[in-house]
Amino acid sequence: MKYDFDKIIDRRKTASLKWDVKDNELPMWVADMDFEAAPEITEALKSRLLQGIFGYEILPDAWYESYINWWDKRHGLKMEKENLIFSTGVIPSISSIVRKLTTPNENVLIQTPVYNVFFNCIENNGCRVTENALVYKDNAYTMDLADLEKKMADPQTNLMIFCNPHNPVGKIWDRDTLAAVGSLAKKYHVTVISDEIHCDITVPGKDYIPFACVSEDCREVSITCIAPTKAFNLAGLHTSAVYVADSFLRHKVWRALNTDEVAEPNSFATAASIAAFEKGAAWLDEMRAYVFENKKTVTEFLKKEMPKIKAVETEATYLMWLDVSQVSDSGRKLAAYLRAKTGLFVTGGEAYGTGGEHFLRMNVACPKSICMDGLNRLKAGAESFPNA
Repeated sequence: MKYDFDKIIDRRKTASLKWDVKDNELPMWVADMDFEAAPEITEALKSRLLQGIFGYEILPDAWYESYINWWDKRHGLKMEKENLIFSTGVIPSISSIVRKLTTPNENVLIQTPVYNVFFNCIENNGCRVTENALVYKDNAYTMDLADLEKKMADPQTNLMIFCNPHNPVGKIWDRDTLAAVGSLAKKYHVTVISDEIHCDITVPGKDYIPFACVSEDCREVSITCIAPTKAFNLAGLHTSAVYVADSFLRHKVWRALNTDEVAEPNSFATAASIAAFEKGAAWLDEMRAYVFENKKTVTEFLKKEMPKIKAVETEATYLMWLDVSQVSDSGRKLAAYLRAKTGLFVTGGEAYGTGGEHFLRMNVACPKSICMDGLNRLKAGAESFPNA
């Protein structure tokens, strides 16, 4: 490998959200990698830093071109410059869009178990969460399309927050399923916000399918939120983009982001994004291979050492979704016990809504030695858990 993903970097006492924990604790919860960013990105940031002036920024053509070229070559989605809008982050974008496209007490549809902050984006804006629970069977997930249609048909539902690939279950939705979602959304006049922030972290050899490129229906009803931040570990730089093909809908989104003042780049946001998409492909491919080796290690360790805990087979994200139903009736209770007993900090599945009750989410985007430390702590805690 050209890049060193085994390197241990001490992030304690660095104002890191992830590592602001007790000395004996091992955080494997929030979606934040413990790898250094690609040196190509670091060099671009150094160059920008050395200019020495950090005034107001505009978006250069290179920013648009980097997104357009990456999604065309990497994912087969052809985007147009006029349809891309800068935003400081995917979640700020989603919250702004919810505010703009709904009124209080309307329903916003999500597919649980799903990223817990979606609940905040909905409830903080006075709307009601409507859950279309995913179907879990034989260690895999599918959509309940009949229930999805029932929920979309409700006149009080005009917005859906969609996760593609899905966090936390790691699912890459297939083309037929995406087309079905788009067709139902068009039929019932539901706008789909597609959060695709995890799209570049897929198992080597498999790509995700952008929702907007599946069909004309999908293209017309969708707002796509994308960013280099998850794949290249740049969350602290606050940079993302929103792609909207429909001109009427795009104007609404543009107004939402500008009204909430989340549409202006900072001095490092554009430089990092351009460097990631223009020079970061080799680093990304090596990182994906490394992470999915970690996932394989976790799966094999569980089969051998902890057969009562099952890893859901995932195709995307650097997160493990662990079925702990044979150990505890509550992922939250087990997570709290693990942290108190072993120092392992993971997330209980209840945080992700209906269907998450018997799961843990664990982040394995870390050096192998840290991953093994986490597994050994998980084993020790699971074996001594009172319900075991």
